[in-house]
Amino acid sequence: MSKLDLNLLRVLQILLEELNVTLAAERMHLSQSAVSKHLARLRDMFNDQLFERTAQGLKATPRALELAPQLHLIIQQLEQLTRPTAFEPKKSKRQFTIHLLDTAYSLTFPFFMPELLNKAPNLRLKTKTWNPNSLDELLKCEIDIGIACREWDKRSPIHIDDIPSELNHVELIKEHSVCLVREHHPALKTKWDLKTFLHYRHIQVSFGGMEQWLLDDVLNLQQLTRDIAIDMPDFHSAMSLCEQSDLILCAPARYAEKLASSFKIRVLDIPVNIEPGAYVLLWNKHFEQDPGHQWLRELIINNVNEQSVLGI
Repeated sequence: MSKLDLNLLRVLQILLEELNVTLAAERMHLSQSAVSKHLARLRDMFNDQLFERTAQGLKATPRALELAPQLHLIIQQLEQLTRPTAFEPKKSKRQFTIHLLDTAYSLTFPFFMPELLNKAPNLRLKTKTWNPNSLDELLKCEIDIGIACREWDKRSPIHIDDIPSELNHVELIKEHSVCLVREHHPALKTKWDLKTFLHYRHIQVSFGGMEQWLLDDVLNLQQLTRDIAIDMPDFHSAMSLCEQSDLILCAPARYAEKLASSFKIRVLDIPVNIEPGAYVLLWNKHFEQDPGHQWLRELIINNVNEQSVLGI
């Protein structure tokens, strides 16, 4: 490790993220030849090829993949050492990475982004849809913030009390689910109860890495199941299908109510007793005293909580 050049670690990190010399060079404002020279030094430093060229770009070697999480943590710690003890939003060009559920975008970003853009015009947010790896990435400090769904119902496998101890969290928005049916759906002509609810086939939307809803967990405890006709990746497409068929769709209430006016659908209560859940802001305790991270967290929490209280 006597040959270790800390300045090259950032080059390796960006190459691992981009898997493309041209894109990495553009991102670092360097020439491709300069990046290639850095890569040659990195290969010598780690005694490994690190990347192989393919028709699709660069492919990381097993050694490079092994280095990736350690590299991220080392660079993060170095940035912590050189970061000012006070955060100045107006001057900051820092980038934060946020993973969040698709349904959380419209319930959060419109309420805190205007203030962020005004107070920190050069700050950058990189967002990605919450997925099965997001919690692990939070635990490894590979992302800054997560916005995910957690339940208060004790029957849920993702109960809010089961959030890993390495993470801190704040409840942003209370949430419950509703049932959507098309206008003139035959179910509207009968008594709306559990029997009617289960009589019709359903659209299932799998999001945030959840294969099954709390609703289904609760029904299973009663030896009951929904008849799922189709599993879809997003609610907008699911609502369009719901509008054109007798299929029933269950969706988070706040998100559904925002979209429902664009479709000819009716909103009904789900005839199953389930305690409301919540969208929660998650972050690793490693960032607890980080001034910039703290500023962003408080900005999101204050603005989103305010709109939640107002019922927007």
